[in-house]
Amino acid sequence: MQFNTTGQAIYLQIVDYVCEKVLLDEYQPEDKLPSVREMGMQLEVNPNTVMRAYEVLKQQGIIHDRRGIGYFISEAAKENALNYRKQEFTNSELPAFFRVLFMLGMEPSDLVPAYESFKTKYVRA
Repeated sequence: MQFNTTGQAIYLQIVDYVCEKVLLDEYQPEDKLPSVREMGMQLEVNPNTVMRAYEVLKQQGIIHDRRGIGYFISEAAKENALNYRKQEFTNSELPAFFRVLFMLGMEPSDLVPAYESFKTKYVRA
């Protein structure tokens, strides 16, 4: 995983990473996640950072832990990840996006052809 330079905290980038895996069906309910230490080594981050991300994911109902066994994807992970990401997008990314649209004198309807083209390419991938 490559961490971006948007200024978003690394633990939140890990949360987004796991949510993306869930939303793209790469992680299924009851799949076991790497241990905190293993994930830290894979992502080359401090295990405390991974633990913080896992706590957020647990609070959001995306993962659950089995004491002494590890962390697992929750049954409702996809729905919970979708709700979490929608909320984050609405609160964090959408205002800046709308600002750019306004500055460029564009309407959301101007973007429909580009969005349809993106969906066509993305679905094929």
